[in-house]
Amino acid sequence: MSRLCTVFRLALFLALAGLSGFGASSQAREPHPREAIYTVALTDLPPEAKRTLYLIRQGGPFPYPHKDGSTFGNFEQRLPPQARGYYREYTVPTPGSRDRGARRIIAGAGRNGDVATSGEYYYSADHYRSFFRILVR
Repeated sequence: MSRLCTVFRLALFLALAGLSGFGASSQAREPHPREAIYTVALTDLPPEAKRTLYLIRQGGPFPYPHKDGSTFGNFEQRLPPQARGYYREYTVPTPGSRDRGARRIIAGAGRNGDVATSGEYYYSADHYRSFFRILVR
């Protein structure tokens, strides 16, 4: 089983069991949107996500040019708060899907304002319900 699957199962177990990161709760609850974001190593991502990250760092071309690179609003505040326009979203193709699928990489602009070099990347396999910070170094 991949490390990413193990982390997903742990996160699901904790959410269903009603546990926070610091101890048990007597009743199940939704996690606060700004609770810790788990990390995932680049090597543990699906090959399509690795390819998408490569394209982001190269500046494209992207398979969905009218969608890839568009502003990600972070309306649910699951990522660290930033000014509008800081985050950009990119499609991670899903094999066998007839549309864009649910997988995305969100890139932060970083200190230099360039998503290609910022090193701030997040992976979502479930259309923004959860995120993993990608460890690229």
